[in-house]
Amino acid sequence: MARISGFEVFAVDLPFKASFKHSAAERTTSSSVFLKCTTDSGDTGFGECLPREYVTGETQEGVFSALSGEILPRLVGKEFQSMLELRDFLWDCDGKTPGWIDRNSPQTAAWCSLDLALLDAFGRHFGARALESERLAKVPDFHYSGALSADKGFMLAKSALKQRLFGIAQIKLKVSGAGDIGVVKSLRRLLGRGIELRVDANMAWSYDEAVETIEKMAECGVWSYEQPLAADDLDGLARLVGQTGVGIMVDESLTDGESLKQLVERRACTGVNVRISKCGGLVASIKRAREALGAGLELQLGCQVGESSLLSAAQLILATCVAPVRYFEGCFGLHLLREDPSTPLLQFGYGGRPPKTEARPGLGIQVDETVLSRWVKRSATIGSPTV
Repeated sequence: MARISGFEVFAVDLPFKASFKHSAAERTTSSSVFLKCTTDSGDTGFGECLPREYVTGETQEGVFSALSGEILPRLVGKEFQSMLELRDFLWDCDGKTPGWIDRNSPQTAAWCSLDLALLDAFGRHFGARALESERLAKVPDFHYSGALSADKGFMLAKSALKQRLFGIAQIKLKVSGAGDIGVVKSLRRLLGRGIELRVDANMAWSYDEAVETIEKMAECGVWSYEQPLAADDLDGLARLVGQTGVGIMVDESLTDGESLKQLVERRACTGVNVRISKCGGLVASIKRAREALGAGLELQLGCQVGESSLLSAAQLILATCVAPVRYFEGCFGLHLLREDPSTPLLQFGYGGRPPKTEARPGLGIQVDETVLSRWVKRSATIGSPTV
């Protein structure tokens, strides 16, 4: 048995090597929140989330305040006698607080950081890998997709060629308006037909724009379109599914169990992008992924731009718990970040091959607090995190 003695929460801006942009945002840093949990036995664990207001309605400042003011004080002193008891607690919470905040209020990113910190800290205490009981008997081989920012001209061509030379077989392009049809045509000529190309509009299109653009991009062999319409336009998404005959993947439309239920009932997509940070943590993400597969939807395991190897470690655990997965995105590591505070560094290799991991307790990652401190904007202490 172990008891939570305290927490430390950090607002962190990990810098990128280059800006990354799409129709909903452009950023040069991660805008993260890291959370450290300490037990009365001296074991520590870390969690991480990347709040995105246009996805879950949460901001970095809002998550920091919710954790330090509303969520973490209620957990100081809480005991868990086993990893199974912790798993059951997180399973019942389902990516949100157990009533401490109105469950209709944005909170899944905040809960993600707590979910991971608890799994990491108590995994270390009990000497167990996080969610070992949920793992598949056999994990399929997989490769990560590449991603192209919404650049134009030389910068886009350079990035595309680098990924092709690196052996990436699937690439997702961030697009905006109908004018990007020319960009897709140029990319197809540059990449050839051997590369699977898909696009992500990040809610940029109207319904009529989507129909016209999909028809023309399909001529270039693009058959998967991520979040073509506004997140709450389920009627429009359902019409697109019925009218176009292509894959309609949703991302911003999915954050919690209720949103997935509505998507399934309305037949508003053919696939979902499950990202741990937006879905309320590792446990809730496993639930969403299994529910989506049970409803006959394709599954993409994605990431927030700027995740450190801590969230990558959690995603690699998620990949061992659900199947089949159509697309994988993540483990960018120092391909994107100037500095990653988590070790070992987890980033995909040639051809998108995932990094090898070892069976270590918790999430299997160490956070270098000296490195982390270089990028901390604000911090707070709750309880007594030193033993």
